[in-house]
Amino acid sequence: MTGRLLGLFLICAALPAAAQTLLRPQEQSRLDRFDQTAGRALLQALEVGTAADVAALTQALSGTAQVAFDEGLGGDWSCRTMKLGGLTGLVVYSPFKCRLTFQGNGYLFEKLSGSQRTRGVISLQDGRAIYAGTGFVAGKTPPDYADLGADFAGTGEIQPDIAVFERISNKRARLMFPAPVVESDFDILELTR
Repeated sequence: MTGRLLGLFLICAALPAAAQTLLRPQEQSRLDRFDQTAGRALLQALEVGTAADVAALTQALSGTAQVAFDEGLGGDWSCRTMKLGGLTGLVVYSPFKCRLTFQGNGYLFEKLSGSQRTRGVISLQDGRAIYAGTGFVAGKTPPDYADLGADFAGTGEIQPDIAVFERISNKRARLMFPAPVVESDFDILELTR
């Protein structure tokens, strides 16, 4: 491990609990059902998806997750949304633009293009890299996740987002959203560059 990489790992590992994003109970509940939600949505996606969409999904889920944070993660990424389960079963979108920026409490993640966007922080929580953010329709100014009301469930234009972040390499990663508020049962945002 290089000195800078070791330093970054030690910074992230030593974050005080206050530096981590405090999750609301409803998002923690979505995380607690991650495996069950992913399994049902994946079975439906494989059942009804086109061969091309199933191949894209398989590629997005391939690879062993590495240590979540690495000094090489920062910068611009191509990101592709995949919606599993629900009304359509499997939809794979064209790539959009995303960005990761290192901050003292993890990484700021932003989906910068497309009609549905998200912005929030990826931090270490209970041994996993967790994304807590706010999804929003392009043109809206969303509040930070930490500023969402205790009972806020979403408006159709702004909603709470929660995901597990996995880094496969410094050129591949994924955010996996259990039980998103709109449209599907499970979303994957595949990051590549």
